[in-house]
Amino acid sequence: MNLHQIRVKEVYSFLDNKDILLGFRKLLDCAMDTQNMSIYQEAINLTDWKENNPNEIDELIVRSKKVLEKINQIEVVETSREISVLEAQDICKTYGFSKFALGPVSVQIKKGQVYGLVGENGNGKTTLLRILAKEISFNQGNLKFSFSAEAKSDYDLRTRLIYIPQRTERWYGSLKDNLKFVLANYGEKPSEIETRVLMMIARLGLWKYKHLQWNELSSGYKMRFELARTLLRKPEILLLDEPLANLDVLAQQVILEDLKAISNSVNNPIALILSSQQLYEVEKMSDKVIFLKNGRYKDNLEEEVQLQNDLIIEIDSSVSREILQEVFAEVGLLKMVYNGGIYVVYFSNEVQFSDVLFLLGKAKVPLTYIRNISASTRRFFMN
Repeated sequence: MNLHQIRVKEVYSFLDNKDILLGFRKLLDCAMDTQNMSIYQEAINLTDWKENNPNEIDELIVRSKKVLEKINQIEVVETSREISVLEAQDICKTYGFSKFALGPVSVQIKKGQVYGLVGENGNGKTTLLRILAKEISFNQGNLKFSFSAEAKSDYDLRTRLIYIPQRTERWYGSLKDNLKFVLANYGEKPSEIETRVLMMIARLGLWKYKHLQWNELSSGYKMRFELARTLLRKPEILLLDEPLANLDVLAQQVILEDLKAISNSVNNPIALILSSQQLYEVEKMSDKVIFLKNGRYKDNLEEEVQLQNDLIIEIDSSVSREILQEVFAEVGLLKMVYNGGIYVVYFSNEVQFSDVLFLLGKAKVPLTYIRNISASTRRFFMN
């Protein structure tokens, strides 16, 4: 069973369990991977029916499975992900009139991988993204791209390497017409433009908004439009600066799930690097997290080895420090830090998270929040 068939089987499982929200998006992912206009039209028709019949869940499942049967019959060629599409080695950037210096930073990413870029404001996240996007120069180091075909011009480069800043420019006309204009400019077959655009609109949850204009869309849907416009160009590297800004918690989770799924396409995988202040949400979907502080780089996977897996836990409780120290005395508490709202508690690597939960439960300590941050970049913010 190849990867395409595995993903189709996964969609069947979602539908059987009536997990429609995620299952339908994954169905559209499988449809997009076929690059088959007949399948695209089937998926578009299904999306239109779904939007007009929001309460017909059982019928939607039946119709979705019929489309899946057709999708499963299409042979999809898997794109290789073995070669790093972007390699940055010891990149450094200094400013003549500022004490700020970025680097050295080394990053290597393959298609289908997602890297999160985190850190406090003013620590170099946007600078690094703009360097990787070749928008600004750097003072030393090496930057290399390995695209599926040689980028012979700046136009070719900007098609394969796309950077979306936090604040995007205003556009005019309807959402759908703007997307059609994009494909027309990139030489898509005229007979396929409408179908490809509607398919992307369906996949990014823009169906109800396709005829709206810029000033009629919320910040979240403006970002989805930017993603749709970008993905229609089939980039190989996508750099996003704070795509979650101004989104509510649910919208953040959905768009991150979408980015992960789309970047992990069977035949058009994308190397994705995104910066964000939403640390935990980004960590859940990232293969690696890069932490920047004062321009200096840390890698969560490398740092995890260096820490030898010491246990670090965040706790929000109404009890005093003294009570918590007494509770943890028998497991060898190393250190406890209180920042006025959260306790950060350090244990040796011999202590398990389950041990801590057991002791807290045994002492009936009231908890508002508890989280194991031993492998999270959250611990870097504590130092």
